Amino acid sequence: MIKNTMRTVFLMTLVGLLFLAVGNVLGGQTGMMIALVFALLMNFFSYWYSHKMVLKMYRAKEVTRENSPRFYNMVEELAGKANLPMPKVYVIPQQQPNAFATGRNPKNAAVAATQGILQSLSEQELRGVMAHELAHIKNRDILTQTIVMTVVSAITMIAQFAIFLPFGRGNGGGPNLIVLLLTMILAPLAAGMLQAALSRTREFEADRVGAEICGSAESLANALKKIQASVERLPMQASESAQRSTAHMFPVNPFSARGINKLFSTHPDTNLRIQKLMKMEKTGVYS
Repeated sequence: MIKNTMRTVFLMTLVGLLFLAVGNVLGGQTGMMIALVFALLMNFFSYWYSHKMVLKMYRAKEVTRENSPRFYNMVEELAGKANLPMPKVYVIPQQQPNAFATGRNPKNAAVAATQGILQSLSEQELRGVMAHELAHIKNRDILTQTIVMTVVSAITMIAQFAIFLPFGRGNGGGPNLIVLLLTMILAPLAAGMLQAALSRTREFEADRVGAEICGSAESLANALKKIQASVERLPMQASESAQRSTAHMFPVNPFSARGINKLFSTHPDTNLRIQKLMKMEKTGVYS
C-alpha cells in the first residue's frame, strides 16, 4: 500500500513539474494560468457529470433488488464490507465480460457490469471484479484521475496554441522554433505517458484493496484471466472517443493496445497483475 501511494504521489508530482516546465518554455506564467483555468472549467464539468455521460454512452440500465437480486445483493454485501454507501447498480448490454465504477465520490457512485460478465464468471470471480470496482470508489481514484487529467489537458492546450503566441524565444529575442516545435510535440506525449502510468498504479492498488474486500485474491486473478481472454476474442463495440476516454475505467482494457500504444496503456500487464494476486493469496499478505 505504501509503495503504491508513494508511486502515485511521485507520478502526480512529475505531471506538475512537466506542466511548470512546459509553461516556462512556451507560455510563461500568463500562458500557464490561462491554460489551467480552461482545463479546470472543462474537467469540472467532467467530474460532476461524467458518470451520467459514460453510463449513457454504454446504454447502461439501472437494476434493483427486485429485477436483479443476485447481482444487487452481491454489490450491497461487498459495499458493506468496504464501508461504502450503496452505489447505484447498472447492467450494460455488451457480451464482452467487463465492468466499471464511476461517480465523483462514494456518496454519488455507480457500478456497472456487462451482461457478458454476469453470464460467464462464477459467483466468486464476479465478487472479485465488483470488489475491484468498489476499491476504485473507496480509493477516490476518479478524483485523482480528474486532477491529473486537468493538468495534462492544460499541457496539451499550451502546446497546441503555443505557435500563435510569442513563447519559446531564443537568445536574440526571436522565436526559437526548434524549442517551440520539440516542446509542442513531446510535451503532450510525455504527459499522456505519465497519466497512463498513474492509471496503471491505481489498478494495482485497486487489485490489492479489492482482494481484501472480497477476501480472495485468487478469485480476482481468475476473473482477470477470463476477461483478458475474452477481450482478445471479443473486442467491445464503442466509438473511437469512447476508446480513448473510458478505457481506464474497466478492470481490463476492453480495447486492444498494440505496439507503441502500449506505452499509453491505462492498465498494467494482466499476467503481472495475476502473479501479484496469486502471491497475495499464497502469503495472505495484501501489500
